Amino acid sequence: MYDATSADEGYRILVDRLWPRGTAKDAAPWDEWLKQAAPSTELRRWFGHDPARFAEFAERYRAELEASGGLTELRERCRAHPVVTLLYAAKDVEHNNAVVLRNLLT
Repeated sequence: MYDATSADEGYRILVDRLWPRGTAKDAAPWDEWLKQAAPSTELRRWFGHDPARFAEFAERYRAELEASGGLTELRERCRAHPVVTLLYAAKDVEHNNAVVLRNLLT
């Protein structure tokens, strides 16, 4: 989320439920904010970005996505755009919801 953008990133989708800190709403660096694809507040708080909980977080998150239809919407965006970049505000690049989404999409 906080890295510089490049022209080859295609359609950029923010997949967090909360507005990223330090980002001005009138200068949002993404094409769409897809809150439906983000983990619930309860799940996000339970996870707390603890790498030891990541495997269970991923399982719970997948179940939430199946129940909510959020993954279906994200897949529709991917079919409509040849290149999609998932954006997230977490500092940990290996243990976050975008990693789970990427794994589900590929």
